Amino acid sequence: MTLAAAKKMTFEEFLNYDDETDDLYELENGKLIQMPSESELNCRIAMFLVAYFLKLGIPYNRLRMKTEIAVNSRMVGVRVPDLVVYSEELATGMQGATRSLILMDMPPPLLVVEVVSQCVARVPRVEATDEPVRVSPNQESRDYRYKRSEYAARGIAEYWIVDPIAQKVTVLEWVEGFYDERVYHGESAIASSIFANLQLTAAEVLQG
Repeated sequence: MTLAAAKKMTFEEFLNYDDETDDLYELENGKLIQMPSESELNCRIAMFLVAYFLKLGIPYNRLRMKTEIAVNSRMVGVRVPDLVVYSEELATGMQGATRSLILMDMPPPLLVVEVVSQCVARVPRVEATDEPVRVSPNQESRDYRYKRSEYAARGIAEYWIVDPIAQKVTVLEWVEGFYDERVYHGESAIASSIFANLQLTAAEVLQG
């Protein structure tokens, strides 16, 4: 498979990009990354968490799936986590928005959740072109490494990495600009700094 060198895509170009498909994309250091198709288990896990947070008393208008978040690495990019929990302030700021996109000048979400997938996005064969190349780096590396630093820089209070492959849930708590990490397996009860009444085990999340 041959991929041509492509120019860096700016944040503004990303906002206006339309390939006339329903595909979702992230923007990583100027590269357009097609999001992989979700497995049935990953979809169940995301929906389970939505239902659980609703039972926990979080209003539906503060829960979003596949909302875009502007982040800043070497240049402004965009991530699309599986689940986002808004703060009340952010929910108010998003009212009337024409696109489900949390901009850099908006308050950060309280929580983002990424469900690790082994699926690899489709990468077409292309010749030399000015069109941005769709690349698909390892999903696990993005969730554990790149997004960790980006979400911490964004000031997101908690970042959960749900990994059905490794059978663990990693909870990252934002403390003075960096994430403190706790890893949960099996029947371990997940602790959260933002949900004091959370009663949830890693196994329950991983089963979806």
